Amino acid sequence: MIDLYYWGTPNGHKISIALEEMELEYRIFAINILKDEQFAPEFLKISPNNKIPAIVDYDSADGHPISVFESGAILQYLGRKTGKYYPQQERQRVTVEEWLMWQMGGLGPMLGQNHHFSKFAPERIEYATKRYQQETLRLYGVLNRRLSDRDYVGDEYSIADMAILPWLLRHEWQAVDLNDFSYVKMYIDNLLTRPAIKKALAITV
Repeated sequence: MIDLYYWGTPNGHKISIALEEMELEYRIFAINILKDEQFAPEFLKISPNNKIPAIVDYDSADGHPISVFESGAILQYLGRKTGKYYPQQERQRVTVEEWLMWQMGGLGPMLGQNHHFSKFAPERIEYATKRYQQETLRLYGVLNRRLSDRDYVGDEYSIADMAILPWLLRHEWQAVDLNDFSYVKMYIDNLLTRPAIKKALAITV
């Protein structure tokens, strides 16, 4: 059994998708970030950075519960645990890790800032809004080029795709017209046909 500490954000969706795809048994503990529940002392013990998602795996390799925070680290852990969607061959694994880190270090943070300054900031700051919208478009361009001759960012569907997809689903928040990124649009449409993704995205807490 795995406990998933979750809220319905792109980072939360990454892990629910992985758990569904890897057919792991899990239960959800909702952490309402709109009510600052991520700052509760008991959650801090699991996630020192006070961010969702986090997991506790009661069926770890050494027989003792293990907690994991940071969505990229969780995806890698689950991939190693199950041997699914995380290639064993080094060359293919490096590619998956490159695109996972691209999402963790670029796509997620930049689109997150776009969301903040475009939708949630108490006052509109034109410079910040423009900066993050432009960087969002650049990153979509990077991904569009990558997908011009392939279905997934790696050779096969992987944890990197699980990390990337949820951020793309909020393209309207990001002032992105998917008609300008035809390969990204096909990528989204293709991934959304997967039953595990449909199930994970349907979770409400």
